[in-house]
Amino acid sequence: MNKKLISVAAVGALLIGLAGCASGGAGAGGGAETDGGSGPKPIEDLVVGFAQVGAESGWRTANTTDIQSAFEEAGIELKFSDAQQKQENQIKAIRSYIQQQVDYIAFSPVVESGWDAVLNEAKAAGIPVILTDRAVDSADDSLYESFLGSDFVVEGQKAGDWVVEEFADADSVKIIQLEGTTGSAPAIDRAEGFAEVIGEDPKFVVVASQTGDFTRAGGKQVMEALLKSNPDVDLVYAHNDDMGLGAIEAIEAAGLVPGQDIKIVTIDAVKDGMQALADGKINFIVECSPLLGAQLVDIIKTLNEGGSVDKRIITEETTFTQEQAVEALPDRQY
Repeated sequence: MNKKLISVAAVGALLIGLAGCASGGAGAGGGAETDGGSGPKPIEDLVVGFAQVGAESGWRTANTTDIQSAFEEAGIELKFSDAQQKQENQIKAIRSYIQQQVDYIAFSPVVESGWDAVLNEAKAAGIPVILTDRAVDSADDSLYESFLGSDFVVEGQKAGDWVVEEFADADSVKIIQLEGTTGSAPAIDRAEGFAEVIGEDPKFVVVASQTGDFTRAGGKQVMEALLKSNPDVDLVYAHNDDMGLGAIEAIEAAGLVPGQDIKIVTIDAVKDGMQALADGKINFIVECSPLLGAQLVDIIKTLNEGGSVDKRIITEETTFTQEQAVEALPDRQY
């Protein structure tokens, strides 16, 4: 796991002491201060604002639960907002956190672009920002302390690697791609990584690619429509389990057998997806862990002590075949 949260409390205390004349909130990049500027702020006095994407999938629900539980266990106050998959709601929440002078702000961006203005406001207020799960498309990486999450391009590549191996003896392979939310980092990167791998062989053709917005209902609706125009499709590549589960419903409604007549590869590895994999309805899943709470707490503790963190922290993840899903399911946390 690429996670170098280097705590240097003694140095941090000295630096914070020297910067004691700074006013209000947390020093940008230097953690929260006590009123006297004499050292790290007591953990129980920290306040963190978290702006979540929404509750669009089983993955997101597990992510929210894990983060809330980790902060409760650490004794850190967490102010939480649900953006309902709307960027304007997240921006409003972040501005509210700035007005409340929280010590840190963390959020998972709905989309990649359009964040510079509000992040500059947080920077001007001296409030460090941590990105979780998704990145922002900004030329100024000083607007956030760290980005904690998966490498979505690698996830797409892993899905592509399996497809290449699975269809090694096929003459042609027609693929339907169910994309995540348009403009979001995972949708962009998972498509890119997958295309990089399958693009090396012209027999792989993506005959249709459309967003299902990371939801089960969206995956079902899009798959129903795309199946009518592409009845001879060989494979569905869904950017998350929920859309893949929706596609299963559409495939079965069309009188076909998911996992056999049409093979399915997805990303996430939530329980429902893993169960479908164990049942043979999904053929392969690339894991994307939602359990980021403990690492986010570690980042905030380190910054609070005056330490430094890596700008990019990648979570450790794996992949699952049917047999591996059967073995992993009994102990699956999400």
